[in-house]
Amino acid sequence: MATFVPYNRDQAFLLPPDLKAWLPEDDLAHFVVGAVDRVPLFAFPVNARPSGKPQYDPRLMLALLIYAYANGIFSSRRIERATYRDIGVRFVAANTHPDHDTIAAFRRANKAAFEAAFLQVLLIAREAGLLRLGLVAIDGTKIDANASKIRSVRYDRAQALRQKLAEDIAALTAQAEAADAQDAPDPQALPKQIARRERLKAQLDAACARLEAAAQREAEAVRAEVVAKQAEWDARTGRRGRRPKSPPDDPPAPAPDRQSNLTDPDSALMRRSDAHEYRQAYNPQAVVSADGTQLILATNLVATTADAPSFAATILAMESTCGLPGCVLADTGYASGDAVAKLQERGVEALVAIGRTQPHRPYDFRPPPDPKPARQINEPWRIAMKDKLETEDGKARYAIRQQSVEPVFGIIKSAMGFRRFGLRGLQNVAAEWMLTALAYNCRRLHRLKAA
Repeated sequence: MATFVPYNRDQAFLLPPDLKAWLPEDDLAHFVVGAVDRVPLFAFPVNARPSGKPQYDPRLMLALLIYAYANGIFSSRRIERATYRDIGVRFVAANTHPDHDTIAAFRRANKAAFEAAFLQVLLIAREAGLLRLGLVAIDGTKIDANASKIRSVRYDRAQALRQKLAEDIAALTAQAEAADAQDAPDPQALPKQIARRERLKAQLDAACARLEAAAQREAEAVRAEVVAKQAEWDARTGRRGRRPKSPPDDPPAPAPDRQSNLTDPDSALMRRSDAHEYRQAYNPQAVVSADGTQLILATNLVATTADAPSFAATILAMESTCGLPGCVLADTGYASGDAVAKLQERGVEALVAIGRTQPHRPYDFRPPPDPKPARQINEPWRIAMKDKLETEDGKARYAIRQQSVEPVFGIIKSAMGFRRFGLRGLQNVAAEWMLTALAYNCRRLHRLKAA
């Protein structure tokens, strides 16, 4: 006769349970709690007034967010639910249960705390001898914004819709006034329709204003460049050619096909490559140690597909945190002579790919592309970079780039499941990307120390 392990769901605990006994000794929760305890309290915006409802300890909230993100729980409502159902989350939360509004508000307001915790984790890695800055790799990836691409509107279409909405609002207002005079049976129907159209028109007005302001900033940048060229031309003794013409003073109108998203204006339409579809997304950047640890050493986030404009700034910002690297590896998207020169001035060597880094595969399922003439390389820095990459040392070092930074994005997207930002706005999304990188580093460093 079969025997079974006896059980009783109504059995009460004789003594209060110790949550530590329910977690393995090598669980990530212990590492996260220990790392967050090193973050100074002044890194958090704490309400110092003793009155009112007691607030949760900011270190507890930070550890809760890091552990949740490291285990693929990103929604504030799911994090709140996990404080009841998940043993690890319950231990990190010290058997408390912050509501989802508190979790969401803390995540939006504590970018400085994320940066402080990020630095503390890197200091732990340095103490363990796992922080190496000799060789690093930088790359970016596309992650969906918390917005739909169908909410992006072109400037010319927004202008037409604004005019149509103004006419419709005027017609509905007149209809509502007539209905009030006649005591219509449903007096609330028309005001709701008017309010909905007014709300949409306000969003379109704001989108047009953003596009016009962007066009004005671009025109001012062009005007400043022309003025500099004029001054250079006037200072030359042997003048040749014509003096650069000044741009018109009239405020420029945005291009008709310029777009702005009504849900998250800071995000942009972008795609991973020519073979992928356009998505409403951001372009987060990561600097990864290429000496085997695969720790993220610095982050950045831009709302454009171009990587080169933020290249030098991302690397040089490391000087105030973990220090400048010796050499940085980057793909062809970071090819910028100005950025390479700025890095070299600070003693950072840059190995940047020139031209295509992934030639057409010989057994690709897609038809081969049309042959293109070879690109003529004339810029001195490109010629020097190409010669450096063709040496045996250059090839050996650059070959490390793909196997160091690419797996990091794969782990974040597949193992952790982070494929879409939950916050909106460039500053908030940058804070969430820092939090995601912090959670990844905790996972990675915990595994390296256990190995």
